[in-house]
Amino acid sequence: MYIYKSKTKQRTCSSSPFISAASFAHFSRFSKYLLAARVMVGSSIELEATMSSNGSLVNGKALDRMTAAEELAFDPTEVVSEAVPRVVESTGVDGEITREIVLGRNVHTTCFEVTEPDADDESTGDKDAYMASVLARYRKTLVERTKHHLGYPYNLDFDYGALGQLQHFSINNLGDPFIESNYGVHSRQFEVGVLDWFARLWEIEKDDYWGYITNCGTEGNLHGILVGREVFPDGVLYGSKESHYSVFKAARMYRMECVKVGTLITGEIDCTDFKAKLLQNKNKPAIINVNIGTTVKGAVDDLDLVIQTLEECGFSHDRFYIHCDGALFGLMMPFVKKAPKVSFKKPIGSVSVSGHKFVGCPMPCGVQLTRMKHINALSSNVEYLASRDATIMGSRNGHAPIFLWYTLNRKGYKGFQKEVQKCLRNAHYLKDRLRDAGISAMLNELSSTVVFERPRDEEFVRRWQLACERNMAHIVVMPNVTIEKLDYFLNELIQGRSIWYKDEKVRPPCLETDIGSHNCSCALHK
Repeated sequence: MYIYKSKTKQRTCSSSPFISAASFAHFSRFSKYLLAARVMVGSSIELEATMSSNGSLVNGKALDRMTAAEELAFDPTEVVSEAVPRVVESTGVDGEITREIVLGRNVHTTCFEVTEPDADDESTGDKDAYMASVLARYRKTLVERTKHHLGYPYNLDFDYGALGQLQHFSINNLGDPFIESNYGVHSRQFEVGVLDWFARLWEIEKDDYWGYITNCGTEGNLHGILVGREVFPDGVLYGSKESHYSVFKAARMYRMECVKVGTLITGEIDCTDFKAKLLQNKNKPAIINVNIGTTVKGAVDDLDLVIQTLEECGFSHDRFYIHCDGALFGLMMPFVKKAPKVSFKKPIGSVSVSGHKFVGCPMPCGVQLTRMKHINALSSNVEYLASRDATIMGSRNGHAPIFLWYTLNRKGYKGFQKEVQKCLRNAHYLKDRLRDAGISAMLNELSSTVVFERPRDEEFVRRWQLACERNMAHIVVMPNVTIEKLDYFLNELIQGRSIWYKDEKVRPPCLETDIGSHNCSCALHK
């Protein structure tokens, strides 16, 4: 296959490294080859050079021979690099690195221009060939970035080739999953099957729960807290300071009084502080967000202790509502031996979990379950749909329930248990290797999130897509993260540190206040 390139004139609003449609069409007319995209279910995009035997294109358009320089000028499969936002390093003694975030200044300028087709595009195929080259190049970028993906909790180990046959349909689950609407192209039967599976996992009878497949984990939190607010309109929302930002977003959206509760060094809620703040608002009902795995440290709030604290402060079960944010670990904890249970047999109001995290769904989605008795306050008739709706988004991705149903059927409880055990083993391996190398590191019990010293080089952070906060970075060990991948990362990290800290004037940061002195390996604590 011949590939060619030209120097691309960049638009002032874009730093896109892609050749423009006009330039591509220009060189296509001097080539005897036409790049044609072929997209097949379960396979990658392939580029083929198609040519008739007499040197003209298969569509009959004769072209001149291009030069060797032109052949080498454009590579449609080159990996796309993105501009790195400017980093500001603090002058503090701990060497903390922070990224300046200013609205409008950190937006990546890479974009793929949308252009109008030329009049003869249908006959030449130039526009199709241009788009095929963009997609092929983008796919190669995805392959490369997936190879260096460690900092975010997404399971990239999946194969949904069998579901490609359904991509030709606009599947939309409008309204209540349990009530048919006039729109017939839906996947409610799959959605309810998935919800029943999670109802069994979290121990609630079919007739006692209501739920739906959300568009993301944040929507699950927004819905759970909204149900709590509808049950207790004057309730106070409590959440630990290490709760996901969507919890505090919900408080702003719903204009709720919100109290942030302190945390232990592990990241879990400090129930002593929780008790003190409950007593300050004893005359108002309590709406509590309980974390089943915090965002940065993977800490699991002690649900039983939270309930006990509420009871000790005089809150009867009809004066509090608990939402459990189980975005990642809500699906892992049930398969960890001796782990505390998240169960509707306890006085909780709702549980949410993400579908694109541990499950491995390729599009963002989630599951939200609450008690049937609570949902009537939210539900309303929608004549247009011939249904009722108590969801937040209305139209919902009808493909997501099918992907979830497919994975739950293939893996089952035993399959998930096996993957959870693998993740925990590999997380312990990573933590031990980091500590052996003299690098500060912490791993919470029940967690596969390894917190460690933030790399000094922002390019390194970006390369491995590490999530960072203050002097901490973390890796979330998911089913697709193998020992080989961890070794690859560790070798690069150790080599990088030998360069970053070769000058004794620059030292690794102290993480005592972040993960405790017993987990810190800085000069003061090792």
